[in-house]
Amino acid sequence: MSRLIARMALPLMVAAFGAAGCATMGTGAGATPSGADAVSFNWKGSTASDSGTMTASLSDGTTYTGQYFQITRDTTVDSLEPLWVGWRGRWGGVGWDDWGADSSFVTQYTGRVVANLGTAQGAHMRCKFQLADPTAGMSGGGSGRCQMPDGKTIDATFPRA
Repeated sequence: MSRLIARMALPLMVAAFGAAGCATMGTGAGATPSGADAVSFNWKGSTASDSGTMTASLSDGTTYTGQYFQITRDTTVDSLEPLWVGWRGRWGGVGWDDWGADSSFVTQYTGRVVANLGTAQGAHMRCKFQLADPTAGMSGGGSGRCQMPDGKTIDATFPRA
């Protein structure tokens, strides 16, 4: 009898503990405020990390790819260095709350996801998302906004994965 229980329990334990290190994936959708330009998002993250990769595909065929970061109270500013690539240091401007490489950034953006996505030609899109359930990360869904190099914005939503 104990062998039967062990044989039945082993696959369940492998499934439960094996899933703990698996990647999570999801999609999102967005558009310019007028609704004229659609964007599809795909993201992939690790359950053991507060970061991952994200791709934004525009309706004109342009693809932006890069790293996203979930900001937590344990995030260090130096771990966010990829966010400022292509943006001349700080992310100033209307609606971007003067993003800069200092500790107040971490305090202000805890519970959010931020991303800097780029094209092969060197253009960059910056994004910030409010998570619906920060404890679940991107898997919990959320919404936010991205800004294109020309200043045009994209409103985005991510359903619970």
